[in-house]
Amino acid sequence: MQKNKQQPSHKVEGQWLPTTRKEMDHLGWEQADVILFTGDAYIDHPSMGTAVIGRVLEAHGYKVAIVPQPNWRDDLRDFRKLGRPRLFFGVSAGAMDSMVNHYTAARRRRSDDAYTPGGRPGARPDYPTIVYSDILKKLWPDVPVVAGGIEASMRRLAHYDYWQDRIKPSILAECRADVLVYGMGEKPNLQIADALAAGLPIDQITDVPQTVVRRPLREMPAASTSTDVVLHSYEECLGSKRAHAANFKVIEEESNLWHGHNLWQATGDMAVKVNRTNEPMTTEEIDASFDLPYTRLPHPRYQGKRIPAYEMIRHSVCLHRGCFGGCAFCTISAHQGKFIASRSKESILREVRQVTHMDDFKGYISDLGGPSANMYAMHGRDLTLCQVCRRPSCLHPKPCRNLNTDHSALLDIYHAVDALPEVKKSFIGSGVRYDLSMHRTGDERVDRINAQYNEELIRFHVSGRLKVAPEHTSDRVLQLMRKPSFDLFRRFKALFDRLNARYDLHQQIIPYFISSHPGCTDEDMAELAAITRELDFHLEQVQDFTPTPMTVSTETYCTGLAPYTLQPVYSAHDKQEKLGQRKFFFWYDKAYKRDIEASLRRMHRPDLLRRLYGPSVSPKKPIK
Repeated sequence: MQKNKQQPSHKVEGQWLPTTRKEMDHLGWEQADVILFTGDAYIDHPSMGTAVIGRVLEAHGYKVAIVPQPNWRDDLRDFRKLGRPRLFFGVSAGAMDSMVNHYTAARRRRSDDAYTPGGRPGARPDYPTIVYSDILKKLWPDVPVVAGGIEASMRRLAHYDYWQDRIKPSILAECRADVLVYGMGEKPNLQIADALAAGLPIDQITDVPQTVVRRPLREMPAASTSTDVVLHSYEECLGSKRAHAANFKVIEEESNLWHGHNLWQATGDMAVKVNRTNEPMTTEEIDASFDLPYTRLPHPRYQGKRIPAYEMIRHSVCLHRGCFGGCAFCTISAHQGKFIASRSKESILREVRQVTHMDDFKGYISDLGGPSANMYAMHGRDLTLCQVCRRPSCLHPKPCRNLNTDHSALLDIYHAVDALPEVKKSFIGSGVRYDLSMHRTGDERVDRINAQYNEELIRFHVSGRLKVAPEHTSDRVLQLMRKPSFDLFRRFKALFDRLNARYDLHQQIIPYFISSHPGCTDEDMAELAAITRELDFHLEQVQDFTPTPMTVSTETYCTGLAPYTLQPVYSAHDKQEKLGQRKFFFWYDKAYKRDIEASLRRMHRPDLLRRLYGPSVSPKKPIK
């Protein structure tokens, strides 16, 4: 058999959590306390949510088993094989919403799955949270089921589902899970396990922060109070897009508050109660999670099979959680929060050393990053202001005056990692917020350090290509995206080009762009094509906007209204409109030239025609 390069041949310390009855028997277990079902392959790595929850529960004395990618089509033996857990079943769709995992922006079925051995599709159903929960309740009706992960988290209240093109209720109204955990799940899952172990019935565990529960309508407050906020009901959202849009503003603000409130939403004959968020994790708490005895490897059951998602993370190290960028199309702050929880330098270096001891390590750390690579150790100068702030973004429309943007702690991490004798080079593979590193604070010391960060990033931490995300060229569209002006990207590219020339680096900058975002028109895309052509880009990293649950952009697309202003916003909806925008990315492809030419003439934009195809092109004659 060909040796699998993912699996080091040496014996690692520790062991994987059991996935079979045989493995449980080997450990001497008659029964697990908690059994976790996941739509992903089991990779015992701190970037994989199911592994994290399993390790956290294990560290507190619980026996945890994992059933990865159970077969839901046969006689359900995968759901029976480990028997009944003492406390609860946990279910997660995996590291992605299953519908994003399964379908393209054009709603076409994808031909691969990065979280499955061999990248093969079809190893999980659509909406695994619902499917797994229903099967477990059918087989074990009296055993509590706790749902978690990104799919459950982002669908915790009424939400727009792009793939069914309708507003759906909380996922708790459609599945038989008893409790839903949203966001970072270490604390709530442990609290649930402790409560059940103490003998409390699951239907009495109703107040754990960052959980969602069903409650009788009579318990829902008649109106909002100092501790509880009442949203428009699901039925009101079905009847009024304005009500649904107004709800979202409240939901997003509450997701990002330091001291949040409980949210209530009437749904049919019950109420969905979303308990308030936890305060941001401390450094000690996040270290405790990352320092657990992960093997950092796929389970041996996958020997000889490549898991594409693991290829991306096997030599990477995450420095922090959370993101205060607040991009309108992104779910990170809704899931991880906008406040940054940063690991200690010691914890990071311990993990880097563990990576360097892997048999397949060749001296290169693929990523020292996070949700946004350069937010490590950043927070407000005066945290009392942060604790009452409702801004969804600390960077938009301009960086908050209270935000400390000093990159010195991050540079210290880079220097410490690069000083390790086993490390030849460390790269930054996560997205960099250049609007953060290039922001002029007026503080001479901070501005000097941030300029140093930009230079060191470009000189020492780019693996040939630096990926950044301007997302668009139209300032009007960028405002709706909560992204900075394209002029700032021009400045960053100029810096990148100067440093490449000065140090003879021969590196590329690779920009990401999105078409069909709410507010974007064909003319905006034509302008984008002309601008990127003039910057000598042949775009590769592009995507058509995909509405995913619980983002500002999705709710704008769904309702036609900007949630914070309730003003109308145009969105491209049908297939032809979306393709009509996407084609401008590929102005250089002969297959698109005639169509683009016709579109520009309909717009009466001969200037763009000349900018794309040269001054000799007639605005009336077809392009050859």
